[in-house]
Parts: sequence; C-alpha cells; structure tokens
Amino acid sequence: MSYSYKIENESDFAKARVEDVNASPKDLAEVCYNIRRKPAEAALQLLEEAKARKRPIRYRAHNTRMAHRKELQGQKGRWPVKCVGIVLKCLESAVANAKERGLSEELVVAHASANKKHSYMRYSSKGRRNISRLETARVEIVLKEKEEGKKKRLEEEKKKKEEKSKKNAAEEKKKKEEQKKAAEKSEASQKKEEKPGAKKEEKAAKPEEKGEKPETAKATPEEKKEAPEPETKKGVEPPEKKAVPKTEKPKPETKGKEEVK
Repeated sequence: MSYSYKIENESDFAKARVEDVNASPKDLAEVCYNIRRKPAEAALQLLEEAKARKRPIRYRAHNTRMAHRKELQGQKGRWPVKCVGIVLKCLESAVANAKERGLSEELVVAHASANKKHSYMRYSSKGRRNISRLETARVEIVLKEKEEGKKKRLEEEKKKKEEKSKKNAAEEKKKKEEQKKAAEKSEASQKKEEKPGAKKEEKAAKPEEKGEKPETAKATPEEKKEAPEPETKKGVEPPEKKAVPKTEKPKPETKGKEEVK
C-alpha cells in the first residue's frame, strides 16, 4: 500500500511503516500528533521520556473524564506506554533508513499518523452472545531532510569526489613510474646478459691466439667434386716425386759348421 503522505522528491525523504499492530489506534494517533513537525532528535527524546513515565502524552481528543497534568500546564494527558514503544520503534527504523540513503542528521518528522487496519469479531465461550472486537492499527512516519543539512551534504559529497579524483590521479602516476622503472630494469638486465655472450663469441672466433688450431669441418663428397684443382703455371710442369730407394733388410748371419780339428 502507498503512504497517505505525498512525496515529491524521494531522494530527500525517508519513511517507515508498521502494519497490523495490536494496539489502540486512538492512542497511537495521539502519540503521533505529539511528535509531528518536530526534529527527529527531539521526537526520540520525547518518546523515550514518555516510555519511562517521566513525561505524559497530551491528548487533544478522546479525553473525556481524563485528568489534568501539571507537567502539561493543566492540559489533559496520560502515559500510553505500549503505543509509545510502537511509535518509537517505527521512528528509529525511519532514522536508520535515512542513514542508509545517505541523508544528513538534520531531519524533521514531516508526517506521522495512525489509522485503523482490521477489526476481528470475538465471541465468548459456551454459546454466550457477548461479542467484542479486536482492532489492529497501522503507523506511518516520514522524515524530511532540512535544506541546511542538504546543502552541507552536497558540499561534502563534492569534496569527497574531488579527493577521490586526486587520489586516483596520484595512483595512476605512481603506477606509470613503477612501470617505467620496471622497463628500465629489464633493459639493463638484458644488456648485462648480452655482454658475456659476446665475449664467448670473440674467444671462439680467435682460438689461434692460445695456440689452438681451429676445428675445420669435414668436406662432404659433393664439395670435394666441386672443389677446383690447383692451378699450374703455363710451361711449368709440376715437380716429379723422387723415388725413394728401398732399403734391403740385412740377412741374418748363418753360423757354419764347426771345423774339425
């Protein structure tokens, strides 16, 4: 069900409602009348004092044969503790809803009302025709933010946004600087790794300095075929190979027969 109070801009309001409460709608209506159009803090204080029986609730209607109270300067009133507790819980829930919406603490009770909800028939036992009725009620409370509080809230929100933007910019700068440092470190490490590799290549390219012969790759048969023959000068014959004389092995000496004396 919709609220009986018309709300133009819901961003400036907070509301709460209690349904089917087992309490007198007349007493609830008088309690709501006492807190209407008051600041939320003052209304909470009034209800807490009334619940503790330190301050009576003024009755403007339904007050026949009701005593006068000197705390109310001779006006009629009493202490409806049960109804005060119900309205107090509803008001506390409305204040909590305002905090969740991000409203300021400067709130006013724009609307507070109580109405009859249902009435249930009750019959006495043993077939008696004594009939009674159980009436339930509904309580509505709407809080509105003051204009001064709204201005302060908007200014605070602007400041928070500016601070957030500044923090984000500073964080982005830090990230960029860290990325640059990491890139420089990676480049320096790559250069260091490349230098010892170049030294090894130089050593491998100059092994003759240490008296070592460079390893020559074996030529494949195709390369041998393709390799050109050594050129000879015109009119000059290649030197003939000198024949090396064969040396005869000395024959082993044979001992002759011994001469007979």
